[in-house]
Parts: sequence; structure tokens; C-alpha cells
Amino acid sequence: MNGGNRMTELATFAGGCFWCMVTPFDRMPGVTKVTSGYTGGHVENPTYEQVCSEMTGHAEAVQIEFDPRVISYEKLLGVFWQQIDPTDSEGQFFDKGQSYRTAVFYHSDEQKLAAQASKAALQASGRFDKPIVTAIVPAGPFYEAEEYHQDYYKKNALRYKMYRKGSGRDAFIRNHWGMRKDETTLRQRLTPLQYEVTQNNATEPPFRNEYWDHKGEGLYVDIVSGEPLFSSKDKFDSSCGWPSFTKPLADAAVKEETDLTHGMVRTEVRSGQGDSHLGHVFNDGPGPDGLRYCINSAAIRFIAKEDLEKEGYREYLSIF
Repeated sequence: MNGGNRMTELATFAGGCFWCMVTPFDRMPGVTKVTSGYTGGHVENPTYEQVCSEMTGHAEAVQIEFDPRVISYEKLLGVFWQQIDPTDSEGQFFDKGQSYRTAVFYHSDEQKLAAQASKAALQASGRFDKPIVTAIVPAGPFYEAEEYHQDYYKKNALRYKMYRKGSGRDAFIRNHWGMRKDETTLRQRLTPLQYEVTQNNATEPPFRNEYWDHKGEGLYVDIVSGEPLFSSKDKFDSSCGWPSFTKPLADAAVKEETDLTHGMVRTEVRSGQGDSHLGHVFNDGPGPDGLRYCINSAAIRFIAKEDLEKEGYREYLSIF
């Protein structure tokens, strides 16, 4: 696909409910579009109701337009595997039926080989004690889903979060892909404050922390897992004494939990993979969503723009 001077490719994945398969890829560097739709069946222009009836042969899927100069197909595959139960041939979580099956729909021989290699590597890793049953099949016609289903997580945020949690997907991902923490190793790696903040939900003092007024260009990553969380381009001075951001790098980078401690009702922010306590999010920010992610400096590490490539974050250079 060639849009002007920009070369993009397509990746198509089925991972159960397509609402839940948009957020892991949306806003990733190099990803230009994520579309929910139907593919793999025999009925032209199917509707959601037809697909759910299990009479069309189609699966709910997402089609991702990406720039391979920024993000590799292999990286997208890695994200895909971490969103699904690849051992379930009956569907995904509490959604059962062939319309909720998992599959990689490849668009080229190169994608086919990459998908086969990643599937074999996952099986050999021993992470799952059952066979990986996710199909790797040629891509066919992709039918865009109804507008109601596009970016559902943005349009119906509360219902989406309740659905994800209730489906069992989040618990499965946490159990199989969450960082396996060794307390002794963590205490050796982290300062006492970093440990208390990330592991025991402590809060550092305002105005007496490393990044509250930091101005450099770059990424802020989880101090424990190294996963990218926030960009300096979304950082702003909130005068609260802690580093504040209008949004995370991607919605899947963080997860939110209700916090009822200290006699208040707040929304806690934790890292998506490392499950580190980061801080809280409030509805008083300056950005288009009106959010302020108030984050502990002790929970994050800054990587300057000029150091991104050597530290393994090359795909994020495109942000700057």
C-alpha cells in the first residue's frame, strides 16, 4: 500500500472479540490505523448479527495498517500472542464459537514465514502446557464492521472495561504474560522508595522527586519492566509536584483500578505488563480528554531521545 511517499503494510489478526483487539495496537508507533471487521468466511458484506449467528464462517478480526520502517511485523505478532489464549479452539474466554476463533491472516509469504516461526517459538517456550491451535491462513476479503464497533473502547469506555474484566481476558493475560517478580531481585535492583511505590502502592513526596519538573525529550518507561509508558510530548506542568501527562503512549500501556484507600474514591494507574503501581489519573487535565496522569517519579525511568535506539526503543523515535 502506497499513500503518497508513505509505504504501509497490512496485518490481520483474529483474537476473539474485536473490541479488545484494537487497544493493544492503537497508538503504537508505526501503526497508522486499526479497523474492526470480519474475515475468513464465505458471505459477502456480513453484518454483526450474521457473523454472531455462526452461519457466515467469518471471524471477528482487526486489520492493522502499519509502517514497517517504524515497527516490524514480528513486533506486531508478539503483541498479538499476548492478547489471546492460543490453546483454545472453541473461541476466546467467555465468547465461544468460530466467530471468536484465533487466527493470523497473512498477506505475503514473508508474513507467513514470520507467523509460523513465532508460533513455533511460542510453543517451544513452554509458556503453555497445551498445543497452540491458532491458525495461520492466507488473508482474504476483509469487511469493515459497523461504525458502532469501530474504536468501541473510546466510545463506550466504562462498558468496555467492564466487558474486558468480566470476560476473563485480563486475568488470563496477567496470569500468563504478567511479569514474574522475584522479591529478592527487585529489592536488589530498586531503591527502597522505588520498591515501596511500585510494589506497595506508596506515594513519594511532591516537588522532591526526580521528574516533576523534568523538561527533556524522550520516553518514560516502567522502572521494573522497562515497558514504554509515557512520552515527554504529553508531559505538562500541573503544579502538583509530580510528573503529569495528558495520556499514556498507548491505552494498553497502562491499566486502571478503583482505589478506595485513604477515605477517597480514586482511579489508580498501573503498568500494563509489569503491574507496577504508577500513580493516579484525574479528570482535570488540559488535553482533549481532560485527563491528568499523576505519576510517581520513583515508578518510571527517563530515556532521552538520543538514547532510544541504543536502549532498544528505536520504533519510538518516530514520535519525535
